[in-house]
Amino acid sequence: MQVSEWIHEKVRSRRLAVLLDYVWTFGLAILLALTIRTFVVQAFKIPSGSMLPTLDIGDHILVNKFVYGVGIPFTENKVFPLGNPERGDIIVFKFPRDDERDFIKRVIGLPGDVIELRDKAVYVNGQSLREDYAVHDVPIILPPEVDPRDNFGPFTVSPDTVFVMGDNRDHSNDSRYWGVVPYGKIRGKAFVVYWSWDGSDRWVRWERIGHGVR
Repeated sequence: MQVSEWIHEKVRSRRLAVLLDYVWTFGLAILLALTIRTFVVQAFKIPSGSMLPTLDIGDHILVNKFVYGVGIPFTENKVFPLGNPERGDIIVFKFPRDDERDFIKRVIGLPGDVIELRDKAVYVNGQSLREDYAVHDVPIILPPEVDPRDNFGPFTVSPDTVFVMGDNRDHSNDSRYWGVVPYGKIRGKAFVVYWSWDGSDRWVRWERIGHGVR
């Protein structure tokens, strides 16, 4: 082999080694990102005002997917749970009537709880629930035979499910209308706003970035 051929062969080998190194690094980064997204943390965007004022339209949040257990792909089973949802947790979940849609609401009722609404006030097991986060901006009280928004129940939460409601109580499509959320459909617990964007003005809401979700 001539010297020039030997040099060209070395150059090709070096380029191939560099290319393989980039492919390996890039592939590992993708695998790590997918693993984190699937099992640990996932980002979601708030599309509606059902959780106002806690979460605003255009807030981008991070959700802890590990806290209620690691989901087994393509199933609703979970392993290694650190705990179950607690009252007051803000959770992201698959809409029970359409797995392609994600909802975010606050946990109000736990398994075995008896939930009742009387003229907009929430009662859990007969006790009035203190809700500093809830807002009502419609003064009209609807009777239960017309709409369950303001008067609902009593309703007993079934095992391994939670009863959820939006903080913007008069404008939320939640468990009052379609029932409970099975544990297996819960994606995780929201914990921080990492970005917020006002869609109407196209302006960053800096004051909301880093805001804890609670």
